Amino acid sequence: SPPPPLSIADFQEVLGEPTVALGKLRELCFSGIPFDGGLRCLCWKILLNYLPLEKALWSSLLKKQRDLYSQFLKEMIIQPGIAKANLGVSREDVTLEDHPLNPNPDSRWNTYFKDNEVLLQIDKDVRRLYPDMAFFQRPTDYPCLLILDPQNEFETLRKRVEQTTLKSQTVARNRSGVTNVSSPLKTSPNSLSEYEVLPNGCEAHWEVVERILFIYAKLNPGIAYVQGMNEIVGPLYYTFATDPNSEWKEHAEADTFFCFTNLMAEIRDNFIKSLDDSQCGITYKMEKVYSTLKEKDVELYLKLQEQNIKPQFFAFRWLTLLLSQEFLLPDVIRIWDSLFADEKRFDFLLLVCCAMLTLIRDQLLEGDFTLNMRLLQDYPISDVHLILKKAKELQDSK
Repeated sequence: SPPPPLSIADFQEVLGEPTVALGKLRELCFSGIPFDGGLRCLCWKILLNYLPLEKALWSSLLKKQRDLYSQFLKEMIIQPGIAKANLGVSREDVTLEDHPLNPNPDSRWNTYFKDNEVLLQIDKDVRRLYPDMAFFQRPTDYPCLLILDPQNEFETLRKRVEQTTLKSQTVARNRSGVTNVSSPLKTSPNSLSEYEVLPNGCEAHWEVVERILFIYAKLNPGIAYVQGMNEIVGPLYYTFATDPNSEWKEHAEADTFFCFTNLMAEIRDNFIKSLDDSQCGITYKMEKVYSTLKEKDVELYLKLQEQNIKPQFFAFRWLTLLLSQEFLLPDVIRIWDSLFADEKRFDFLLLVCCAMLTLIRDQLLEGDFTLNMRLLQDYPISDVHLILKKAKELQDSK
């Protein structure tokens, strides 16, 4: 059975100081943060360097960051949306410098259409977040009023996705070159119709996540959006949007955005293909899982080597997505308590991966390639406390 979480009083004591003692806080969080009283949300915000250690600075910092996020929404979603909506109203003279058919690469329409490709990819991925949980399909209690203001005659992301999807469906060319104008009503089953779109004035939680990722992509054009980022932002947003403290919960979107940005700054190299083989890239980290395993359990290491089971077959996903795909959401969140508390940022993750391997060593030593691949792709142990305990033992046995 899982160890009892540390008492709330321990956390309150550390968080009650005018300056939070980071070392103490890390130690507490490493063993699991109680959900009560919004403690986890607060601790994560400190561990992800969103909140400073001096408590006196918190309220002014939060106000500043949340205002900044509203600014991003205005510049990156509302203004382009207004420009697009106005196009329909005033048919500007096509000789004007900037119009949707302008071939000039600097044209803002060029950017607009490029953004649409990114948006459609994000849209596809966020609708699939944790399908076994109703949470992401449910409406948020705090829809973004800036966006949903009925006075706004502009194209929201929701409308943008609908428009772009319709266009791409309608102009699906068939092989003989005849344009097949398919009826938008008979869309393919994996299209928008599968999801109940909430009535105007409501927003599902996945739509909020979509906006966070779209803004991130716009502000970080070097990496933009890579599939899998949705799996990193999901647990953060879920944690902040279920905060029992309603003042914090109301700002889950902006707070998630900044915590996600800070977390991505630490792990973004995993998402950048060109860095794969450099020391900061993912290949290096995957090799490190195997070299650590070799130290801790040489027999198992040799068996995997002999079967030619490469770490990229399973560790790529484990490491890149911080195990968010291997366990149920509450368990992922518990693992993240330990990962965020790790001072050497994500060294502990390598040990967790090793622990996962050693805990199924008997099955792996008996199994053939196919059987073992199945075990690693669909990890059989669901008790994360057991895994974390084992990882801690490996860490202490250095």
